[in-house]
Amino acid sequence: MSEPLTDKKMAEVVSTTIAHYEDNAWSFWEGTKDHDVSQNYERFLAHFTPRQQLDILDFGCGPGRDLAYFKSLGHRAVGLDGSFAFCAMAQKNTGCPVLHQSFLELDLPEEKFDGVFANASLFHIPRQEFARVLLQLHRALRSGGILFSSNPRGSSEEFSGERYGHFMEFEDTSRYLEVGGFNVIDHYYRPAGMPCAAQPWLAIVSQKVSG
Repeated sequence: MSEPLTDKKMAEVVSTTIAHYEDNAWSFWEGTKDHDVSQNYERFLAHFTPRQQLDILDFGCGPGRDLAYFKSLGHRAVGLDGSFAFCAMAQKNTGCPVLHQSFLELDLPEEKFDGVFANASLFHIPRQEFARVLLQLHRALRSGGILFSSNPRGSSEEFSGERYGHFMEFEDTSRYLEVGGFNVIDHYYRPAGMPCAAQPWLAIVSQKVSG
């Protein structure tokens, strides 16, 4: 196991990663706005009553692609991102409220959301802070609420260019989710239709367990 990150290193992890997205906000939007993540939408929403109007937190909303989709279905969608540029773009692109918050310094209301959609975002949280952040998301969800996450698979924690990431396989991730108060109800690998070795993305649907 690697040495715990010092406060100074943790601050560097956050500032460097956010700075990368600030500097590349437009190119990120152009490169991701047409990605087909319909499988993720479907598996997330499948665990709610059809036609139910939901309060959804898009955790790591980026420029707002997924926010716009949830809003188009009639849901009350709220974005959250650590990048000011992304928050401004998401608000402009969708008209949805967007929270400018670091993943490591969340200030979320309790039992506000029916679901948290975290597409390609949770892996930016250093492993030593992961359980704490999951507990915060647990508190922000209503009873029986759903947490969806999709992250790159692996077994390392490091900078990839200017972005910091921790990468886990299903077994490790599910243990963290259990500690955070969640029960895994579904998981799969992406892209669909490929052999497992060629599926770098792990998606997990879990449900809040109420004490």
